[in-house]
Amino acid sequence: MKLGKNIFGVGAMTGISRVFGFVRDMLIARFLGAGRLSDVFFAAFKLPNLFRDLLGEGALSAIFIPMYTDMKKDEGFAKNVFSWLMVILLGITIIFEIFMPLVIWALAPGFSEDPGKMHLTVTIARIMFFYVIFICGAAFLSAVLNAHSRFLLAAFMPVLLNIMLICALTGSIWYGNQYIIYVMAATVVLSGIIQFAVLWRRIRSKHFGLRLIIPHWNAQIKDMFKRFGVSLVGSGFYQITIIVGTLVASWQSGAVSWLYYSDRMVQLPFAMIGLAVGTVLISSISKALTDKNMRSVYLQQNSSMRRSMMLIMPCVVGLFVLAEPIIRILFQHGAWTPESTQAVALAIRIQCLVLPAMLISQIYSKTLYASQDVNTPVRTSVISLGVATVIYLALFPVVGYLSIPVGVVVSGYVKNYLLGRVCRRRKLVQTNKKTIVSMFVFAFLAIALGVVLSMISIPNVWVLGIAICVFGILYLPIAFVIDRFIIK
Repeated sequence: MKLGKNIFGVGAMTGISRVFGFVRDMLIARFLGAGRLSDVFFAAFKLPNLFRDLLGEGALSAIFIPMYTDMKKDEGFAKNVFSWLMVILLGITIIFEIFMPLVIWALAPGFSEDPGKMHLTVTIARIMFFYVIFICGAAFLSAVLNAHSRFLLAAFMPVLLNIMLICALTGSIWYGNQYIIYVMAATVVLSGIIQFAVLWRRIRSKHFGLRLIIPHWNAQIKDMFKRFGVSLVGSGFYQITIIVGTLVASWQSGAVSWLYYSDRMVQLPFAMIGLAVGTVLISSISKALTDKNMRSVYLQQNSSMRRSMMLIMPCVVGLFVLAEPIIRILFQHGAWTPESTQAVALAIRIQCLVLPAMLISQIYSKTLYASQDVNTPVRTSVISLGVATVIYLALFPVVGYLSIPVGVVVSGYVKNYLLGRVCRRRKLVQTNKKTIVSMFVFAFLAIALGVVLSMISIPNVWVLGIAICVFGILYLPIAFVIDRFIIK
């Protein structure tokens, strides 16, 4: 498997998706504003997004791919899991369609003061919830393709939703704003159907033997869903961490919005690099562990660490140095104040420091999942949540909303340490000298160029773009040469 090529491909697709996501958000703000319709759409869209996060993307792949690989890609196992998944998704959809008024009341109780708003949200949520069946099914098909080292098409699929929503929003010029929210809801469902259909066609064309059957319960399925349940708990704790941070920040006016925008900026490089590394690595390491080839495991881990740290270090320094001009140029318009720019920039400067820990943790956790250990990542998530919550509550009276990014950084490094300790104890990871030296060299080089970058005035978007490009053009070739030819 060409590890670097696959990581680059998945990262590029993720980056494209995030760019279209930013365009989508800008158009939603343009056409829906920040009022009644936007409240309805975001509240209704929260449900399918939650199920996509919990059932579809990380947890399912992390459990299915190692088991599927360990069973030598057994078609019968894949068919049975796929069939059970579709039955469960259909059952969940029926239940939520029936009890949607109660669900929306629990998610957005304030809507009940406006009966029309509550009724519209329930209607839109019922339309959009059908998306769950197709997007979670598409996530499973993506996992099958990833297990067979086909990554690019699956990585491209999230782009499709954003492109289709952009088209729906711009199309409101012809069908009018009064129908826009219904069109957007239908577009979400249609994008799920298309994603599922495209991936299904690719699966069938590659003759992987996947199809729906009458599901049957056996020891393999029991083990699969037991591990999946544990993994969902870990994913749930991540969601709880976000909720706790939001609840604490809500006591300071404007803090929730400041943290939303800072998190969006910090998550962009992690999505492009960290998630891409994890997506590719779990498949390749699962195969190496099945073959009992630990040398291959160590080589892939060290290669991934060096390449990903080579890319993440300039992102950390760039976000730290350019946080204020980025936020000022992108968002300081209309009602957005200079005070908000400074608040978001300060949160970015703190939170970006967690990126190296998040990236290495991704490699550790995917290695553990590939070894079919789902308990350790969950335990570390619980401890990380506890650490973050204590810091949120202890520091909020002192530094206000900044306690949230501080808690994120500290808990991120605690989680990274715990995961790494377990991996080293079980001899699942072995970091070589070249990787360690490379990390320090990349950090030093990025900081040195960052000092120069901090001396440049950034008055507009053109200068910002040129500064980022020059920073990358100077950093990447030097880092590559040092890693490839100098450090032994």
